[in-house]
Amino acid sequence: MKKTVQTFLLLSLFASPAITLADSPSCGRIEILIDNVRSEEGIVGVALFNAKKGFPDKSALAIEGRSIPAGKRCKVIFENVPYGTYAISVLHDENGNGKMDKGFLGIPKEGFGTSNNPEIKMGPPSFSDSRFDLKSKEMTLNIDMKYLRKPENQEPQ
Repeated sequence: MKKTVQTFLLLSLFASPAITLADSPSCGRIEILIDNVRSEEGIVGVALFNAKKGFPDKSALAIEGRSIPAGKRCKVIFENVPYGTYAISVLHDENGNGKMDKGFLGIPKEGFGTSNNPEIKMGPPSFSDSRFDLKSKEMTLNIDMKYLRKPENQEPQ
């Protein structure tokens, strides 16, 4: 029951846009293809940001979000997005607890990714490294999931 409530909370967070996107001639469609998802456990949350505030991990500050069941390759579409500058943040919440689990020194235990697939350095990717301009009716972005740790239940080889 507790896991169901936590999953619902995460789904609500990614499913409820903070700002409603309007349908207008200067709007486009962003298709996000997420590759290298480690397992089909849990959910994949995708957040669309139009500013660096909150990026990449405070999805409540995103202008829109989606949550889908995890699969080896996932696809999310944002419709009627006004032309402008954005960044995408992705989280593979494998255990469905509604948050990014971290270990020692804050190293993520679960998968993540951002638009432009920037190189991972110290700390999370920045908005400026992940930003892109939407200025056409359709755009497709490929995001590769990154995992910095092996799954907790994986046997040593």
